[in-house]
Amino acid sequence: MSDFSSGFKLGLVGVGKIVRDQHLPAIAATPNCHLVATADPHASLPDLPAYQGLEAMLDAHPDVTAVAICTPTHLRYSQARAALMRGKHVLLEKPPGATLSEVEDLIACAKQQGVSLFAAWHSRFAPGVAHAQQWLADRQVQRVEIEWKEDVRVWHPGQAWIWQPGGMGVFDPGINALSIATEILPQPFFLQQARLLVPSNAQTPIAAELSFTDPEGAAIAATFDFRQSGPPTWDMHVESSDGSRLSLTQGGCCLMIDGELVVEAEEREYQGLYARFAELIANRRSEVDVAPLRQVADAFLYGHRETTDAFIE
Repeated sequence: MSDFSSGFKLGLVGVGKIVRDQHLPAIAATPNCHLVATADPHASLPDLPAYQGLEAMLDAHPDVTAVAICTPTHLRYSQARAALMRGKHVLLEKPPGATLSEVEDLIACAKQQGVSLFAAWHSRFAPGVAHAQQWLADRQVQRVEIEWKEDVRVWHPGQAWIWQPGGMGVFDPGINALSIATEILPQPFFLQQARLLVPSNAQTPIAAELSFTDPEGAAIAATFDFRQSGPPTWDMHVESSDGSRLSLTQGGCCLMIDGELVVEAEEREYQGLYARFAELIANRRSEVDVAPLRQVADAFLYGHRETTDAFIE
């Protein structure tokens, strides 16, 4: 284990909305994480050295210990691999890649270089998730209902890449729900049916209806929709064979079991991410779970695509 007393120096690749909203406050709240530079051809941050690309940033700051890749999904593989090959620890925003094959190669590369690779499923760090996982661990699940609905104009304003191949469309937020479900449900589950609603001028869905089951025959249904107006709906309800009911709502900030409030706390997911990244770096370990991405890949492979009247401006 390396000496970690002085923390680590971080470079940010990509300076978009998610970085400004979530990464920067979390980095500021992580005592052993020191942000030293950014790489983005279109944006920069005040009072920090800014570079057009990853290579230029690392050339100018060879002492950077780790990088956080926060660019659109289709760009992440080449950037992450370049950082790993230069001996840098890498945090990957979700999803960790556009394809499973990309992520598998990054895992192998990190192992070869002896550095940490972290697939940052931020929703797993929501306040109620760990307790929900513990409560469900020895129960048989009968039914799961997932609703993940939000207004794309609020959460992804002007982000045209999300409608292009690799952009994932409504699965960009929907994969957050799948990251929670694959974490808390005691059995692996697999796709049975998928209906993907794709705007006529887009390549990725604006809404999706999914049906899954597990080896015990549980009925698991998920609805993802980018067309919601008003506050988002990020809810998950689980019924077990003993008649108990668990509700994980507000993206995991609120947990109720049989009508009793168990957890209600502020969302601090990204602080949890960076604390975990620091632990992984200190121990030179990687943590890359591809289960949520595999579920999305199955939906694109097996799903029935329908064109909708929705038009992406």
